[in-house]
Amino acid sequence: MPQVNIGNIVTLDVAKKEELPKFKRDLQEAFAVSVVETFGSDLDEPIPSDKDIEESFNAAGAVIYHILSNGKKAGGAVLIIDEMTQHNSLALFFISVNEHGHGIGYKAWKAIEEKYPETKVWKTHTPYFEKRNIHFYVNKCGFQIVEYFNKHHPDPHTPDDKDVPGGEDFFRFEKVMKR
Repeated sequence: MPQVNIGNIVTLDVAKKEELPKFKRDLQEAFAVSVVETFGSDLDEPIPSDKDIEESFNAAGAVIYHILSNGKKAGGAVLIIDEMTQHNSLALFFISVNEHGHGIGYKAWKAIEEKYPETKVWKTHTPYFEKRNIHFYVNKCGFQIVEYFNKHHPDPHTPDDKDVPGGEDFFRFEKVMKR
């Protein structure tokens, strides 16, 4: 079992435009680990696709952060902030492969919540096979599963041609913030 470094200080730093290509590669590398573990093969295409990541980067209200642990890049997050409704989304979130198991993800999530105290509801999603993510969002961060997308109940906001193994099977999560 990995040691948790209680002393690590986790902060957020806005990613610069010239850093986005590396941010994208790091994100895809982190996401690939679970896919390979679950489905046992290397990927033909990166997950998420370049197109999906670019759409998140360019979405209205997008804010892209590096997650820093003691000043060193340890992951990243893409948030979609809706200033009007304060129903905000965690579009993409990752901890670098060599940083898993050190408590950085939870501290990063707490830093995000602190950065956006006016948020009424946080929303996110994850593929059904991402057991670590489901545990993290539900048991650690306090999200609730509010919808299960599958072939009988497709997500109306995503195209039919899912590039993730397992296709259309996704959970949608929400966390209603208490004031």
